[in-house]
Amino acid sequence: MRKELKLVLSPEEAYQDSVFRQVVVKESGFTDTEALIIRPLRRSIDARSRKVKVNVTVEVFSGEKPPPVIQAGKTYPNVRNAEPIVIVGAGPAGLFAALRAIELGVKPIVLERGKDVRSRRRDLAALNKLHLVDPDSNYCFGEGGAGTYSDGKLYTRSKKRGDIRRIMEILVSHGAKEDILVDAHPHIGTNKLPALVVNLRHSILNAGGEIHFETKVTDLILEKNSIRGVITDGGEKVLGMGVILATGHSARDIFHLLTKRDVFIEAKPFALGVRVEHDQNLIDKIQYHCQVNRGSFLPPASYSLVQQTVLAGKQRGVFSFCMCPGGFIVPAATSPGEIVVNGMSPSRRDGKFANSGMVVAVELEDLGGYHQHGPLAAMIFQQEVEQAAWIAAGKTQAAPAQRMVDFVSRKESKQLLPTSYQPGLQSTDMHAILPDFISKRLAMALPLMDQRMKGYFTNEAQLIGVESRTSSPVRIPRDKHLLEHPQIRRLYPCGEGAGYAGGIVSAAMDGERCAEMLVAKYHRSRLA
Repeated sequence: MRKELKLVLSPEEAYQDSVFRQVVVKESGFTDTEALIIRPLRRSIDARSRKVKVNVTVEVFSGEKPPPVIQAGKTYPNVRNAEPIVIVGAGPAGLFAALRAIELGVKPIVLERGKDVRSRRRDLAALNKLHLVDPDSNYCFGEGGAGTYSDGKLYTRSKKRGDIRRIMEILVSHGAKEDILVDAHPHIGTNKLPALVVNLRHSILNAGGEIHFETKVTDLILEKNSIRGVITDGGEKVLGMGVILATGHSARDIFHLLTKRDVFIEAKPFALGVRVEHDQNLIDKIQYHCQVNRGSFLPPASYSLVQQTVLAGKQRGVFSFCMCPGGFIVPAATSPGEIVVNGMSPSRRDGKFANSGMVVAVELEDLGGYHQHGPLAAMIFQQEVEQAAWIAAGKTQAAPAQRMVDFVSRKESKQLLPTSYQPGLQSTDMHAILPDFISKRLAMALPLMDQRMKGYFTNEAQLIGVESRTSSPVRIPRDKHLLEHPQIRRLYPCGEGAGYAGGIVSAAMDGERCAEMLVAKYHRSRLA
C-alpha cells in the first residue's frame, strides 16, 4: 500500500533522520518495520513567521516495493559512425545537446575553447593568486562552462521550455544527490560539480561522441545562407549536418565573428551592478528570526529582494541575483584589463559570508552613444564598465569595494571588511565606476530593502564590483518554434549566450530542444 502525506514539521523533525521517520510513521498509521519505505517527494522551508516550519510531501510504502526514483542503468546508443552535428561550447547547453543528439542516433562533435576541469583548476588558481587572466580558461570558459564553478543552482522558472524532472534525473544518474529531486530550491555546489561534469563527458565519449578541448572556433563555413561547419584556430574544418552555437554569455569573440560575417544578431537588455557581501550569521538572524544562530538543522538562509525605484520619471527595479548562502566571491573576468565578479558556494554552504548580485536592468534606451556599435552596443557598454573597474582598483584583479552605508552616503570607506574574495579589495568610490543611472538606483534601493529585511542595510556589509555578466548583452535570433536562425539555415543559437536561458537547468533544456529540432529537420534518415 502507498500513502502520500503532506506534513508541516519543525526543522528538527524535518532534517533529523530518526525523528523524521518517527513522525512519518505516526502520521501514516503504518507499523514501523524494516520493510516500511519512506521517500520524500518535496521539501521547502517557510520562514515567514517567527517559528520556522518545513513543508514536506512524503510517500510511504508498506508491503509494496516502490518504483525506482530514476531509471537505473540508462545506456546510450553507439553513434561513433553516425552522421555528425557540431556543437560549439561544452557548458550545460552544449553537453545536454550532445547527450540528446546521441539518444536520437546522431554523433555530437563538441568544440570547447577551454580546458577540461582538472587542467582548468590551475588557471583558476593563477587567476586568484597571481591575478593572471587566461582568456580561454577561467571561471566562464572550460569544461562545463560557467556552471562548473558556480553554486550549482538548479531551480528555474522556464517550466514551459522542457522537462525539468528529466534534466534532474540525468544529473542524478551522473553523480548528483537525489536531494535535488526533492528540495524546492535545489543546488549541487561548486565542490561537487566538476566530478559530475566529468561523468557527463564520459557518457558522451563512451557512446562515440567527440569532445575537443582547447579548440577555439575562429570562422564559420557558410554556403548560400546555410552553415556547413566551422573552422578552428588550428585551421581544421569541422563539418556536420548543422551547428548548435552554445558558447555562453561571455564569448565576445563569437559575437564579433557573427557581426563580421554579416550573421544577424541584435543588442539585448541585461543587468549590471555589484555583489553585496554580508556575514552569513546576520542573514540567518534576519531570515530565521533568531537571536544567536540558526541552529544545526536549518540550512544557511538565502534571500530574494526587489525594490522599485523612480529616476527621471522612469520606474526601474533593483533586484538581487544569484544569491549564494555561505559562499564566496570569485574573479570572473575573461580578458586581461577588466574586473568582473561572480558568486558561488560549496554543497554544504558553510562559508562565513553570504553574497548576492544586486543589479539594475540596462535597457537599450540607456545606451546612448553606444548605438554606433550596432548589435554590439550593450556588449561594448558592459566591457567599458568592467575596464573602468580594473583601472580604478589598481589594474590588478583586486576588486573595487565600498561599505554599504558609505556608498549610499557617498563617503569614503577608510577601512573595508574581511571578504571571501581571494584577490583582495581596493577601497573605491563605486559611484565613479558604475554608470550614473545604476549607482543612483542602487543608492535609492538599498535603504528601502531594510524594510523587508531589518538589518540588511548596514555598514557591516560591502559592495564589491562589478557584477556585469548576469546575462548575454546580445541575442542571436531564431525561429520561435523551430529554433533555427532566420537567416542562416542549419544554425541553432542556444542557451545563455544566444539569450535563451538563464542558468544550468534552463540552458540544459534549451540544448536538448535545439538538438531535437536540428535532427528532426536535417538528419538524413528524416529526409529520405
